[in-house]
Amino acid sequence: MGRRWLWFWKACALVLLITANAQAAGTMKVGVAGPLTGDQATLGQELKNGVIIAVEEWNARGGLLGQKIEIVWGDDQHDPKQAVAVANKFVNEGVVGVIGHFNSSSSIPASTIYRDGKVIQLTPASTNPLFTERGLWNVFRVCGRDDQQGSVAADFIVRKLKKKKVAVLHDKTTYGQGLADETVKALEQAKIKSVYYGSITQGDKDYRSVLTALRQYDPEILFYGGIYPEAVLLTKQMRELGMKTIFVSGDGVWAKEFPKIAGKAAEGAFITFTPDQTKIKEAQEVIRRHKEKFGAGVGAYTVYSYVAGVLLFEAITATRSTDSVTIADYIKRTKWKTALGPLQFDKKGDVLVSPYVVWEVKDGKFVELQ
Repeated sequence: MGRRWLWFWKACALVLLITANAQAAGTMKVGVAGPLTGDQATLGQELKNGVIIAVEEWNARGGLLGQKIEIVWGDDQHDPKQAVAVANKFVNEGVVGVIGHFNSSSSIPASTIYRDGKVIQLTPASTNPLFTERGLWNVFRVCGRDDQQGSVAADFIVRKLKKKKVAVLHDKTTYGQGLADETVKALEQAKIKSVYYGSITQGDKDYRSVLTALRQYDPEILFYGGIYPEAVLLTKQMRELGMKTIFVSGDGVWAKEFPKIAGKAAEGAFITFTPDQTKIKEAQEVIRRHKEKFGAGVGAYTVYSYVAGVLLFEAITATRSTDSVTIADYIKRTKWKTALGPLQFDKKGDVLVSPYVVWEVKDGKFVELQ
């Protein structure tokens, strides 16, 4: 190669390097992770929509510290191994923070990768207590915890429904088993011992054998710790077997698809979740923009993912820093005004106040009980 060509190629490489640096300088990357495809894609889409609205809002204002916000998507498919792969990808790409993951079984293993990579993680939906109970400085949870949710479920079963024969099933996941165990713990505090405790496998299609096994204990209540696709099958197959047992579950089943797909089998089911977000004054603008952009109402954790994104953006703007320790410190010591109302974190990264209520499926819809 002649000297003239050598200088030509060096010049080309320099141009490419300058262009790449210019592009990198023009955006600030934020990771967003959840089950974006697969059987729980509906939940992932709800998370996505909230962050999209937050990012569009802030980019319209000029972005963060003079840079536009760029979303880096991470599809963990609610698989812990895939979640770790997504976390490593985010760290390597230099994201300033992560909104996610959705499932506790993904958020918990990913959180140590983010800690080691010095990345802030704000989950809008992972409720297992272990997420914030390990002393990690970089984790925040915008929603409540399963020890709070399990206590509300047990109290409702004992005091409101006045039932004593409770069967318990979970889906073997960190979230599902964790919620089931917290509910059992609260029932035992009320002197109620479950008549059956067992598990199912996510993704299976026929749960008649386990339902037949627990039916011999004649339970008045079936409490299920898990996500809505399996809840649909459980309720439908319970009714097919002639079981009149009352179905009770947690926020993983609070999805429009549950009553829509389960139909009459879902009628009369009781689900613990947060109070009606459509009645929160501060949430109205997010709900309006979601309807305008996506043509539908918000999902269970859409407003939560919006809030998680805004907290991260406001912390970066207020501190004028992308240093994760600085951002974490600011988030913990600030009293926030959010689309979910006033919000403040404790030292572990949990919100100080997170009420749970009980909803009932009536005429194909979730209705909050008073």
